[in-house]
Amino acid sequence: MSGWGVPTSIYGAARAGLLVLALSAATASPSVAGPPYVTDDPEPTDTGHWENYLYTESTHVAGQTVRPEAGIEINYGAFADTQLSLSLPLNPNPGPGGMGVVWAPLGGGVKYRFIEEDDKGWRPQVAFFPQAFIPVGPANRGAPVTELFPIWLQKSLGDWTMFGGGGYTHNPGSLNKDFASYGITLQRQVVGNLAVGVEVFGQGADTTTDHASAAVGVGAIYDFSELWHLVGSANTGISNARADRFSFNLALKWTP
Repeated sequence: MSGWGVPTSIYGAARAGLLVLALSAATASPSVAGPPYVTDDPEPTDTGHWENYLYTESTHVAGQTVRPEAGIEINYGAFADTQLSLSLPLNPNPGPGGMGVVWAPLGGGVKYRFIEEDDKGWRPQVAFFPQAFIPVGPANRGAPVTELFPIWLQKSLGDWTMFGGGGYTHNPGSLNKDFASYGITLQRQVVGNLAVGVEVFGQGADTTTDHASAAVGVGAIYDFSELWHLVGSANTGISNARADRFSFNLALKWTP
């Protein structure tokens, strides 16, 4: 499951953008893991706080370019170690005439961290983050896609943070297949308000006619302040690359 909360079955067709950011000496809170990476992290939103994203993304596949998509992801720290998430992607209308927009599959989930990180030792923090995505409207007919067993781990050492994991996705429908997915990211806090990272992620075939795929990407998180942040990443396929020649995303994050 991606950091944006979009079904893992779009790994090969919807992720991420190389973001070039200027360095700044302004003081800001350190960046945390998660979006803009496809790989998710186990760290829930702080209790009683929000972590929201207004994002856009696009993918270049073999022989065509998918029109840009946009959406909102809303995360709330409802309880200690517990985050509630809601994904509201808004896509161009693929119907006759192509006018207007339609809601893509609506997503929601609960992230629960059941192991805390040992700051003085080697024990990572670990979380369980099941999610479901429900098709809405005539342009999104089909059965819900559910990520059933996603486990994410994270360990920080100084300015370096590594996180990753994987899960198993139930992907019903004609010619569709259930599949496993994985991802790992290494991120470094370059200065107080800029973090950069690299990731590798992939998944098994999600249809009977497709193949397993894998990709590499880079990402950056820039903190303007404790409230406003700019995040972005870019990916390219390294296995079954025809499904994902290049993809990018860019988001404005606010954390009230």
